[in-house]
Amino acid sequence: MKRPNLIFTALLVPLDFLMLILAGMSAYFLRTSSLVAQWRPVLFELDLTFEKYFSTVLLVSLVWLVVFAISGLYKIRREIKLFDEFSQLVIASSAGLMVIIIYIFIRGEFFNSRFIILSAWLLAILFVFLGRLLIRKIQEYLIVYHNLGAQRVLVVGNGKVTDNLVNEIKSSPESGLRIVEKIPDLNMEQIEDAIEEKQIDQVLLGEINNSIEERMKLIDFCQERRIDFKFVPTLLQAATSNIEVDTLAGVPIIELKRTALGGWGRIIKRTLDIIFSIFFLILFSPIMLLVALAIKLNSQGLIIYKNLRVGPKRNFKVYKFRSFYLKYCIGEEYPFNKEASEFEDELARERSLRQGPVFKVGNDPRRTRVGKFLERWSLDELPQFFNVLKGEMSLVGPRPHMPSQVANYQKHHMKVFNIKPGITGLGQISGRSDLEFDEEAKLDIYYIENWSLGLDFKIMLKTPFVALFGKHKS
Repeated sequence: MKRPNLIFTALLVPLDFLMLILAGMSAYFLRTSSLVAQWRPVLFELDLTFEKYFSTVLLVSLVWLVVFAISGLYKIRREIKLFDEFSQLVIASSAGLMVIIIYIFIRGEFFNSRFIILSAWLLAILFVFLGRLLIRKIQEYLIVYHNLGAQRVLVVGNGKVTDNLVNEIKSSPESGLRIVEKIPDLNMEQIEDAIEEKQIDQVLLGEINNSIEERMKLIDFCQERRIDFKFVPTLLQAATSNIEVDTLAGVPIIELKRTALGGWGRIIKRTLDIIFSIFFLILFSPIMLLVALAIKLNSQGLIIYKNLRVGPKRNFKVYKFRSFYLKYCIGEEYPFNKEASEFEDELARERSLRQGPVFKVGNDPRRTRVGKFLERWSLDELPQFFNVLKGEMSLVGPRPHMPSQVANYQKHHMKVFNIKPGITGLGQISGRSDLEFDEEAKLDIYYIENWSLGLDFKIMLKTPFVALFGKHKS
């Protein structure tokens, strides 16, 4: 880690402390202002003087800094995304608020103003985030225009995934990574020369076919020279990260767990699926009515299209708003129409351009005008909340695929069926249909192996931003 990055991370502690104090004082002045006081008179000034309140704010701010540290907000890392940092900040601030509430409850004291508590919590999130955003922008400016704290990266490997990584790094100078050389093969002599001559800070190992022994030589070399080493995992490595070690008759036994989702985690996830699916169905009901009307006016056919998909235990019909013309729909409600065969050449061409069993036709001419709009903004998937309510799907999980696609899965792809498919997932927020199937499978397996409620909430919070501002499916 470069020294400037250490300095910026250290600066976050006093800055957060200052912003927490500012949030607490702003909440007090807001409560005592004429704007709020005329709505609710101030009755606590005798019991809670300004001096007593200020000392309380100082103490609470120190407690929150401890909570922030425990939550990982002061980990020394450069690559954390802004949205991830905001999500982590909301969770940590909420945890800090709970600590204060529990303390008040145990002491049996009654805090004089609930308004101050609520507003201070919201303002703390806002002010701390704005402070961190300022630090981030200053750091990005120094990195982009002065290379202050930039990491010099040597990429080893070849192939499409490696090329995508290189292009992504080059197009994101604010990440602080600078590719100084790319070596296609694991040639230790070339690597050692490049590290010596170009002052490499980090080695990134991409797709490579060399033996484990040769890779270990590179790892050992990087450790000896105190150089950061990162690598792109294979599908097998992504699938074997969730293990549990136990002993039997004094012998260590390693269990390869199918998923981190089990026991109470499965119960909690299902409970949240029911609650949120009901909430979203109520919330989006006006939009769904408008979509149904638009489909009916635009083309003939049923409004809801049922498409057979593969689940963990049995196949099920996923509900979607119909986006195709009636004559191109396939299913029980729509017997196969031979006119769909006119697009066989187009489908064959798309398959040749995409690796894996799953592909999507860009700008599909079989879609209606309304259907293209629905597909672009993912509105066609709103009826899937009914699938969640029925227990066939989850809010978050791997993308559900059709039996014809699953028939072409390789054995290692089948692990995605260890949990229910989801309306959204790690693959959907990380590239949507632009991802190759193997890359999507890696992300799904990572999610299955590392499931947590926090990860679910992060994916759900990020989904609308990706749908509105990210890369679209058409």
